[in-house]
Amino acid sequence: MKKYDVIVIGSGPGGQKAAIQAAKLGKKTVIIEKSPYVGGAGIHTGTLPSKTLRETALFLAGFRQRAVFGFHATLGKDVTLSELMYRNSEVIRKQMEVVVDQFSRNNVEIIYGSASFVGPQTLSVKGASGASDELTAEIIIIATGSRPAHPQGLPFDTEQIYDSDSILSLNRIPESMAVIGGGVIGCEYACIFAALGVKITLVEKKERLLAFADEEIVTNLMYWMRHSGVTLRLKETVVDITVERPERVVTRLESGKIIVTQKLLYTMGRVGNTDGLNLQALGIVVDSRGLIKVDGSYRTSVGSIYAIGDVIGFPSLASTSMEQGRRAVCHAFSKEGRTCEISGHLPYGVYTIPEISMVGETEESLTRMGVAYEVGCAYFQEVARGQIIGDVHGMIKLIFERNTRKLLGVHIVGEKASELIHIGQAVLNYGGPVDYFKDAVFNYPTLSDAYKEAALNGLNKL
Repeated sequence: MKKYDVIVIGSGPGGQKAAIQAAKLGKKTVIIEKSPYVGGAGIHTGTLPSKTLRETALFLAGFRQRAVFGFHATLGKDVTLSELMYRNSEVIRKQMEVVVDQFSRNNVEIIYGSASFVGPQTLSVKGASGASDELTAEIIIIATGSRPAHPQGLPFDTEQIYDSDSILSLNRIPESMAVIGGGVIGCEYACIFAALGVKITLVEKKERLLAFADEEIVTNLMYWMRHSGVTLRLKETVVDITVERPERVVTRLESGKIIVTQKLLYTMGRVGNTDGLNLQALGIVVDSRGLIKVDGSYRTSVGSIYAIGDVIGFPSLASTSMEQGRRAVCHAFSKEGRTCEISGHLPYGVYTIPEISMVGETEESLTRMGVAYEVGCAYFQEVARGQIIGDVHGMIKLIFERNTRKLLGVHIVGEKASELIHIGQAVLNYGGPVDYFKDAVFNYPTLSDAYKEAALNGLNKL
């Protein structure tokens, strides 16, 4: 039996950071990876491939929408998705090299195979050859990720119905597509394909998209999605999806509406990759979606076993998964006096077109808590950089407490939102007031200058 200090199951973003953190604390660490390559969905089927395609869509849409530069571009009817993603394989290869190099430099061992629990500190790992080895460790971290949910009766094996993993295998750009689900993945792909000229119909059963985000920001996003040609069907429930013939998918809604498209993308939920781990033998219960319940330190009901990332559910983002991995390891070994400071403010980025990002509280959450707040807004059309790059619909929204002026939340929609959010995140993390932005000097011309405009707008309301 091979003995380690830490075993990490899964080499996605969360597993990577957990393993590196354990190695930095001087722990003998091994990663178990079921696939024949490291990186998980973040590198191979999710984050990087979709963002690579988004950059291509932005490039083409930018030329179409920003005629102020005097350039125009059109997309050929026979172009394939693989042609639009020619950089994808290079990005994946480079990122895999980075991950393997980090493991090598930190003496993190990699074992390829399928893991299942034998005991609270013991795993059986079955390799590609069929042979099994037993590994034991003081701490085991589950970072197996998730996969798209496949409801019964929906024929994903056709060439018309796809999930978020298989959508990038499209042989060509369709003329029309239905997207079922208005969560992060559904909204991102709806925007990407709309920018590529596809007629998109997005169906969501809730009254608005992205329920966790600030309502005003989402309303802004929905306006620009409609402006780009996306048809939104909100508060609608799908009752039937059938493939009548090649290139004809019929989606029937409970309201009686019928949507006919060439392709369909189903993004209604994901399920945790917990089957096969033999968790029931340890008394670890998973819910109906295969997700593991953990405490505030990401520890399961078994003290030696932690779980992080998509396999524990919301927010299921690569960025938060990385931090969860680091925190879980730091908590596990805090008895040695080695801890990592935890920030309570994690940013969320949604790579729609335009992208949105947020950190801290929303107006809706503060209203529920009964907190007296004020809001300051600035629009990119008010700052020179916004005019220069042609993004005149973006905005920054600052929420702060009325009496103390303490910053409570930052919400951004528009170009570079996921980059700009970290300025507000820093102020939130040290408990600073909105006055910081009023007094700060920003480079000019930059989109960051909108922070000052938003702060002045909010303070003037006092």
